[in-house]
Amino acid sequence: MKVGIMGGTFDPIHIGHLLAAEAARDSFGLDQVWFMPSHIPPHKEQAGASGEDRLGMVAEAISDHPCFRTLDIEIRRGGVSYTIDTVKEIRRSFEGIDFHFIIGADMVNYLPKWEGIEELVNLMTFIGVGRPGSTLDLDALPGYLQGKVHLADMPQVDISSTEIREKLATGHSIRYMVTDSVYDYIRRRGLYGIQPRRTD
Repeated sequence: MKVGIMGGTFDPIHIGHLLAAEAARDSFGLDQVWFMPSHIPPHKEQAGASGEDRLGMVAEAISDHPCFRTLDIEIRRGGVSYTIDTVKEIRRSFEGIDFHFIIGADMVNYLPKWEGIEELVNLMTFIGVGRPGSTLDLDALPGYLQGKVHLADMPQVDISSTEIREKLATGHSIRYMVTDSVYDYIRRRGLYGIQPRRTD
């Protein structure tokens, strides 16, 4: 079985994440894509929403896709989420699966700086998902990454979790930037500084 791992803060998960996962699944014939929220990412500030809520939003966003599932391994482990540690644990827990790690195409050039990257590329391949016509030069990557990174195109959607949080903080709509189920979850839980919606 071929499985794509899509890591990220997902603070919150938005339609760009979903489109990237589907583009990778469709382009490379992945049987499943597992969404894996990080606990504390190495190169970002700590998330605004708790791990439990970010995992909950992911579960809501992907609930209607038969090939998508959640993976809570980094949330459960706690601490800083280094991909090399996670991948080793995943491979111990799920033997016989051909894993691919899905990242934004803008992160491909940053791969040589990842913790344990020379070991990591021997454990799985990478799928970089970017906009059609992006000019990323895979031949410019170090030799040990040659043939270990593949690209998939996705529709052009310029949305970020940061933008969504800023809109919520200033009282602007995020409808259609996230799924209705995620929008309802944010309102119900009162995330990102908005007033929780009463359910009585």
